[in-house]
Amino acid sequence: MESFKEKIPIIIALIIVIALIVGAYYFLVIYKELYYTKIDNTKVEQLSTTDEMKYEYTLIAYNKNGKEKEVKFKTSRELREGAYLELDLMQIRGVVSWREVQVDQLPEDVKTKMNIE
Repeated sequence: MESFKEKIPIIIALIIVIALIVGAYYFLVIYKELYYTKIDNTKVEQLSTTDEMKYEYTLIAYNKNGKEKEVKFKTSRELREGAYLELDLMQIRGVVSWREVQVDQLPEDVKTKMNIE
């Protein structure tokens, strides 16, 4: 029984390490946060590259609570001026996907930040 009591701190430390690894994996690899932006084609740069992503946008985006963040993402074509996008944003990778949304799909705090009535 004495040897089990000696192993308890090691077992607890191992559980904590595993929990930290799982938490880090979730927040760095799995967790995505939604941000919203409006396309402004004056903020696009044409890239001289051989891959299919030929344009890079640098835009201000807002999460559902209106928190502002500058985001960069690449596209294969210029997007429609004035289009609203919902962006899937990951901590390390940045924008991993986007889709066009209508004004009525934007959260109220985002509409306020973008001066949309």
